[in-house]
Amino acid sequence: MRLRVIRAARMSDAMAQLRAEMGEDAVLLSTRRVNGGVEITAAQEQDDEPLVIPPEAAAPSRAIPAELARHNLPPELAARLSEGRLAGALAQVLSFAPLPGLGAPLLLVGPSGAGKTLSVAKLATRLVMAGTPPLLVTADGRRAGATEQIAAYARVLGLPLAVASGPAALGKALGRRAERQPALVDMPGCDPFSPASARSLAALLAAAQGTPVLVLPAGMDAEEAAETAHAFRLLGCRHLLPTRLDAARRLGGVLAAAAAGLALTEAGIGQDAVGGLEPLTPERLAARLAAPANGENAP
Repeated sequence: MRLRVIRAARMSDAMAQLRAEMGEDAVLLSTRRVNGGVEITAAQEQDDEPLVIPPEAAAPSRAIPAELARHNLPPELAARLSEGRLAGALAQVLSFAPLPGLGAPLLLVGPSGAGKTLSVAKLATRLVMAGTPPLLVTADGRRAGATEQIAAYARVLGLPLAVASGPAALGKALGRRAERQPALVDMPGCDPFSPASARSLAALLAAAQGTPVLVLPAGMDAEEAAETAHAFRLLGCRHLLPTRLDAARRLGGVLAAAAAGLALTEAGIGQDAVGGLEPLTPERLAARLAAPANGENAP
């Protein structure tokens, strides 16, 4: 049996070539798509020759750039980010946007310990220094020490602090802000995979009528971060503010969370309330990804 492999731009062209070379008695063994068209494998009876069917050729794998390989990205996302220059690939695959405007209250949500309170303090400091002091609200009054932590920041900034223990109190607190006054709300930690916790957060979001921004720490496992981001997206989040970007050695979780459908906005880069946030752009993120793994992060 004689074996023949034919490649052509279209199936009709491949079949025409097959008939021309091997006649109508050729037996079609397999067809598959390849770069530039199709490939067919056919055989023709020849009693003196054994039939040998070659294995399927493995699709060529794209090399993952060194600056991405150590960040433990999901393979599919790593492959998508390996197209061309890293900053350009980030801009094409992920979304980047400024923090939402403060016409509506800005609601910082996320799991417990993600860095929501410090992020609220950083944003409040920025607004005070710009001459537009915000209304500062915490809806996390039930967690031990939560109110004291944000109250300390409020005292330093000379801002009153409203403490809301439930949806009704949160709605009333936000209803008292002055016209065009920005409002920042430190929301309670939420486990989005717990139906009770998710329902509680949803009730607070409905009462606040604001814009939820997900706060997640850098350094999370990529799969865990992606699942968490997806769960918070179902609760209404469309923006992501990663924290601890200066301390994390692997940023796969940040990229995986953003790939779940959230726009990267700003990132926490330290404990200082002044200058502790940096806008995220494809170029800045690419520099962070390419920084040495010894803790010397890019500027």
